[in-house]
Amino acid sequence: MIEIQIGEGDRIEWALKQFRRKMLRSGLFKDMKKKRFYEKPSEAKKRKAADARRRTARAKRRGR
Repeated sequence: MIEIQIGEGDRIEWALKQFRRKMLRSGLFKDMKKKRFYEKPSEAKKRKAADARRRTARAKRRGR
């Protein structure tokens, strides 16, 4: 659960910005998008394989 402490004089815009930042850092947005629709096991395998290819290509470009 993500919590934001708001003081008496804090602005709502600041609180929303902090909330969004914490949501992005925790990975909740990505998880919510992933679980929005059912993903067949075969599609999940394809997605994971594509992610792995992307990671290895990125590591190769960075010289690791």
